[in-house]
Amino acid sequence: MKRLLNILFAGLLSAVAATSQAGTNRVTNEPDSVYLFSYSHRDGGGGLRFAWSADESKWFSVADGFSYVNSDFGPWGRAKKMFKPHLMQSRTDGRWHCVWSATETGKALAYVSSSDLQKWGRQSYFAPSDLDKFVPEDVYPTLAKTVLINGVEQDGWVQKVAYNTVGQLIRYAEHKRYRALQNAERMAQDPVRFVGLKPLQATVTVKAEAGKKISDHLIGIFFEDINYAADGGLYAELIQNRDFEYAPADRGNDRNWNSTHSWALADAGSATLNIETFSPLHPNNPHYAVLEVRSAPGAGLVNSGFDGIAVKEGARYDFSLFGKVLEGKGGKVVVKLLDTNGAVIGQSSVTISSKDWKQQKSVVTATADVPVASLAIYPQVAGKYALDMVSLFPQETFKGRKNGLRADLAQTLADLHPRFIRFPGGCVAHGDGVDNIYGWKGSIGPLESRKPLRNLWGYHQTRGLGYFEYFQYCEDIEAEPLPVLAAGVPCQNSGTCAHHSTDELTCMGQQGGIPMEEMDKYIQDVLDLIEYANGDARRTKWGKMRAEAGHPKPFNLKFIGIGNEDMITDVFEERFTLIYNAVREKHPEITVIGTVGPFYEGTDYEEGWELATHLGVPMVDEHYYVEPGWLIHNQDYYDRYDRNKPKVYLGEYASHVSGRHNNIETALTEALYLTSVERNGDVVSMTSYAPLLAKEGHTQWNPDLIYFNNTEVKPTVSYYVQQMYGQHSGSEYLPSVVSLDNQPDAVRKRVGVSVVKDKARGDYIVKLVNLLPVKVASRIRLEGVSLVDPSATKTLLTGEPQSKDAKPVTSPFEIGGEEFSYEMPPYSFTVIRIGQGEKK
Repeated sequence: MKRLLNILFAGLLSAVAATSQAGTNRVTNEPDSVYLFSYSHRDGGGGLRFAWSADESKWFSVADGFSYVNSDFGPWGRAKKMFKPHLMQSRTDGRWHCVWSATETGKALAYVSSSDLQKWGRQSYFAPSDLDKFVPEDVYPTLAKTVLINGVEQDGWVQKVAYNTVGQLIRYAEHKRYRALQNAERMAQDPVRFVGLKPLQATVTVKAEAGKKISDHLIGIFFEDINYAADGGLYAELIQNRDFEYAPADRGNDRNWNSTHSWALADAGSATLNIETFSPLHPNNPHYAVLEVRSAPGAGLVNSGFDGIAVKEGARYDFSLFGKVLEGKGGKVVVKLLDTNGAVIGQSSVTISSKDWKQQKSVVTATADVPVASLAIYPQVAGKYALDMVSLFPQETFKGRKNGLRADLAQTLADLHPRFIRFPGGCVAHGDGVDNIYGWKGSIGPLESRKPLRNLWGYHQTRGLGYFEYFQYCEDIEAEPLPVLAAGVPCQNSGTCAHHSTDELTCMGQQGGIPMEEMDKYIQDVLDLIEYANGDARRTKWGKMRAEAGHPKPFNLKFIGIGNEDMITDVFEERFTLIYNAVREKHPEITVIGTVGPFYEGTDYEEGWELATHLGVPMVDEHYYVEPGWLIHNQDYYDRYDRNKPKVYLGEYASHVSGRHNNIETALTEALYLTSVERNGDVVSMTSYAPLLAKEGHTQWNPDLIYFNNTEVKPTVSYYVQQMYGQHSGSEYLPSVVSLDNQPDAVRKRVGVSVVKDKARGDYIVKLVNLLPVKVASRIRLEGVSLVDPSATKTLLTGEPQSKDAKPVTSPFEIGGEEFSYEMPPYSFTVIRIGQGEKK
């Protein structure tokens, strides 16, 4: 240990490396070997960088400061730091080893290794006392040095390497930058890129006899409680902080975010409001309001809702609360809906007279359309009242479900025709630290017994929209349920302490995995979820609980996700393997979906695939948010996949520009890419755009598929692409050959075609995408198809690249027979659906 610590931090060793490091394939006027300097910025940002020198005097930046590996330790983005990286090479096998301080204090170290300084393995994090476990003893000596690079002094380590090593590093960076330029291509550049381009002619020859079966679950949706998607969104509850459980920790220790948030006193001079925890309604819901009314009527409690309470004239609303009398005899309590001027627009009453908690209910009918109303509770008798779980629920919910969903939002999702719904989230599911893992059991049962949680995205989850409601909604819209559970580790970007530890290793990153002695209990929770969904209503514990909630029949769960874009560390692998093996043993009928990190490449992606292949995981969840150019230039991404390895669920993806665009440009690149996904529907089993919902004024992430406020739902252009694919899915892919009269690569990549057959209905569906600024006159030939009395519809989505308001238009389409013509407008996505009469 002392030897390695000296290498890392004391540092004055010889910089002479063995001649075996020298390259053999060199130009005669190039040096045999050079000095390589490894460093990072002094503020910890920017990752591992290199410079080189022939004489240790003048130093040249390698690839202009390109970062070859970044630290994954700690919470989001710039909070991930790399201090004092020390690069060493093993004498035995030539492998490179890098150790750095992951925090400014140096109490947490990080380690990673590489065979070529370009492709790096999984990272490990540990205390300095464990250094010997990671760095081998046979490393070449290095020299701590301060050098001048582009006029700036940098601290780092020097060693000799073959000159060819520097060349390889430069070529790697150049390749990455070239791909980045491709990814950054924008339609705004088209007038220059395609100057003089004339309208094109295209022939599309469909080979129906070569059709192949593809997944019938290809298009689905992913719901996560981000951007106020649940409370204040899809969940129809109109009262904010109904449980008085808001806490400063929900929002980074915001003292204004507390148990009285969204509540105010009416006639504060005649009443006081306090929060107490003695003898609560339920241990999972420990806080409640104590309203002391000294003068009645007139004093009361008012809730402002989520940006106000939107009510409709004539609509009926179910009001309820739990209450008890602490002092006095109690009595009638008037409930009023008020407009912004204080005028009453609906009124009802309940009675609170018991000394024990009791639920009271009434119905309030609104007498006017008011987008920003409030709810007021006025005791008519002076006294001291305990109040909890104050609720106002529209009777008009989706499918009329009690404790249900906002009808217009739920219908907008249903109109996508999703084949599955992934829930309850990505990062939300595995939480911000071990103590914040979602825990499905806390989301079922009576509302007052559910356990609220701090939301990783910075607000409060009542979990009124819980696992039962998710399953019920899936059934209501005929979508397969796909619950996602943590793999025994929290979000890779966690920034809070596991089990309240003050140790930096457990307060950051993934080192706060569920303790191994608690994993059996956690695994049982996973198995219990399957029983809750599918278990017999009379013979199983959790099946009985489902039946008691109102659903005796099983929910027919087929899929379960374990993990969400996790770092593939030793901590993760050990826990995931335990969970996966247990589910496979007890429930071989369930398809387990693993995880391969948050990107389409890199260490987590490769290590995740290696682990899934080794374990025989049937499907993995890939995620990538990319620029439009990436989707254009990677249409062969799944063509390269091994058909014998796990299937793919593309669980989170979107086309975006600096994270904020959702227009024709980004939507059409998604449509183009999905033609290649359908082509590979034998490998890609599921896809879902993300994020799904965002409440205006409360977004933590952009872009999103659907924006909304309290009265409006605003689908985006990307929504309509998803809808066109969802409403026109197929079960068989029919290969096609596309011949263009203009063959440059840039042109060819911007015309996409996918033809599928809906075998259940016998329809043929032709999808055509044109990302060019000119029209494409196409001739479609359906070889091997005999149409009988065909009829067709055309659904067209088109507009200028920056348009955010474009919507698809459906109209009849004449095809005549197995060969027909269609002119694709510039910047367009077209779906032609061909049905036919009965064959004679």
